[in-house]
Amino acid sequence: MKSYKLSENQIKKYIEYLEEQERAASTIQKYVRDIISLMKFLKGEVFSKLDLLEWKEKLSASYAPSTVNGMLTSVNSFLDFCGMRECKIKRLKVQRNIFCKKEKELTKAEYIRLCHAAKKQRKERLFLILQTICSTGIRVSELPFITVEAVKNERATVRLKGKIRTVLMPKQLCKMLKTYIKKQHINSGSIFITRGGKPVDRSNIWSEMKKLCKTAGVRSEKVFPHNLRHLFAKTYYSVKKDIVRLADILGHSSIDTTRIYIMESGDVHQRQLQQLGLLMC
Repeated sequence: MKSYKLSENQIKKYIEYLEEQERAASTIQKYVRDIISLMKFLKGEVFSKLDLLEWKEKLSASYAPSTVNGMLTSVNSFLDFCGMRECKIKRLKVQRNIFCKKEKELTKAEYIRLCHAAKKQRKERLFLILQTICSTGIRVSELPFITVEAVKNERATVRLKGKIRTVLMPKQLCKMLKTYIKKQHINSGSIFITRGGKPVDRSNIWSEMKKLCKTAGVRSEKVFPHNLRHLFAKTYYSVKKDIVRLADILGHSSIDTTRIYIMESGDVHQRQLQQLGLLMC
């Protein structure tokens, strides 16, 4: 069995490769973080596939299967890049979960309370950000594409990860944003910006959302930008029942990804089973 050794220079070249592939900055950071985790385990020593299997076992004892598989994906991609394909390790086999965790599911009522809390605290920008994400289904990283021009046309052109898609914006949302644009004296470009004129950072939005929790009476673990996108997906699907169309709207290349967004909690499924009327008292 062949032995190998990893180096800082290999990681540097891999980062350059990912940047050339136009991978998102957050994706690159995650991949590098996972690779560094492996390097710490190896302690700079030569390794074989057996060592990687040992690392996999250690991860499995400490992390959830989804986390382990995510780390394995990162490392396998890196090994592939380095020409160490024979060292790649298989992901854990996990039966697909058909229910979402109730304690992390943001409901429509909770979303409304968050919006009211933002308005009560006079956080107008956050108030509109919440509604923009939740009424269009965009990612928080796509907020910079909500521009003055997009509001005028009632549609935004999103360019990310080598993909281009059009996001339609509700007329009522555009009306609110036009009022905000006029009030803030924004003539062109992104609407949601800092005092320095740069697009707001996702970490700032995340932090501001967390501060609404107490006033809104919503558990903090439910409150983060991506949950607004999930709420849009569930609400849209509950009305239209068209998962193919929903996948297009969300910008998903696979419907399997969209299925994750519309998963219901176990409580909802239990109520549905009860409504089937297949039990005799």
